[in-house]
Amino acid sequence: MRQFLEAIKNIWKIEELRNRVGLTLGLLLVYRVGAQVVLPGIDSVQLSELANRTDGGGLLGILNAFTGGAFANASVFALGIMPYISASIVVQLMGIAVPYLQKLQKEGESGRRTINQITRWLTIAICVVQAPAYLYGLGALGVPDSAFLLGKGPTFIITSVIILVTGTIFAMWLGEKITDKGIGNGISLLITVGIIATMPLSFVQEFVSRVTENNGGLIMILVELVIWIIVNGLCVLLVLAVRQIPVQYARRTAAGGYAKNQGSARQYIPLKLNASGVMPIIFAQAIMFAPAYLGQAIGNNAVGQWMQASFSDIFGLWYNVLFGILIIVFTYFYTAITVPTNKMADDLKRNGGFIPGIRPGGETADFLDRVMSHITFPGSLFLAAIAVLPAVAYQLLGLQQGWALFYGGTSLLIMVGVAIDTIQQVNAYLLNRHYDGLMTTGNKRKG
Repeated sequence: MRQFLEAIKNIWKIEELRNRVGLTLGLLLVYRVGAQVVLPGIDSVQLSELANRTDGGGLLGILNAFTGGAFANASVFALGIMPYISASIVVQLMGIAVPYLQKLQKEGESGRRTINQITRWLTIAICVVQAPAYLYGLGALGVPDSAFLLGKGPTFIITSVIILVTGTIFAMWLGEKITDKGIGNGISLLITVGIIATMPLSFVQEFVSRVTENNGGLIMILVELVIWIIVNGLCVLLVLAVRQIPVQYARRTAAGGYAKNQGSARQYIPLKLNASGVMPIIFAQAIMFAPAYLGQAIGNNAVGQWMQASFSDIFGLWYNVLFGILIIVFTYFYTAITVPTNKMADDLKRNGGFIPGIRPGGETADFLDRVMSHITFPGSLFLAAIAVLPAVAYQLLGLQQGWALFYGGTSLLIMVGVAIDTIQQVNAYLLNRHYDGLMTTGNKRKG
């Protein structure tokens, strides 16, 4: 605790870091305030049924968590930052098959700017599709017609679509400003803050349920918190775990060649145990709504009813069995397309590096691919276990559904990953400042 307080003091002493942290907190506050601003023409008092629908988990609960409650509030930020995330995923996947995007990826900074611009335009296109669907879907989600003070005419729909699209673009701008001028990845921080915003209410509901209903009392609350801390620790291990592959680089001579008899410098290639992050969970979550819809399409026969009952409950057995299998499959798929072992091998060969005992070139690529396959298997199992843990906690501990969602899954992994990334950036600033201070002191003493 003392070391933590000392780090906070050091952050305050460094003017640049202090300004970055202040800007980040200010922009996050703007986003949170905007999440409470209801769309013009909607009576916020009559949105209680929509809030109830989003409290029980499922796709609506996840969307509401990612938007920090803006989805249930029918806010100007109701679509949140998720259209931008969807556009980024599409562009990333298209970069594997589209030669134009592959060319842009190799052009450095200019190519990156062009790809970002393509992502922004695709975000707008996705918003234009999602915004009307959201507005027309409010009625099906329990919002009465009387809540629309101006009716559902073309004027209301067009203006609301413009506002929702603008809200997402503004949120995207906030995220980019945080990344450029603040601390951490702005888009990830916006999602994380939205998730954290729903945590206090979920915990209060769990606390009230345990204490007032004589359902375990404070002892059970303490047990839950201990288990939750352990799960957080496991998520940290999953995010940070790497397999280090030793690499040696031949030392260069003054003439630019390689000196075979002058020794070599050894380094490591860090291959992450979970190189795909939370993307397999997101992909699997999107597909998991297909079986229930397929059951509805089949009809009211025995198979259709079983599929609807089994795959509509996110805490059910068959739902989580299929969910876990899909996560394992998508972990292998996403790792294969995002970890370029062939490019890594070519870069090593070009820079005079080699893995001891492995020939440069094709054999190195095969070796790296084989190692990635071996470490991806336990990584995928670990990721699937974390993803289905909310259902296990709900069934075994009898948690409230909202609080159970924080025992694993996408929400917890995102929070842990973003927290680690932000802390690492802050530490980099602190270490940088410490290094500069030592050099300045040394120069002064020398003079």
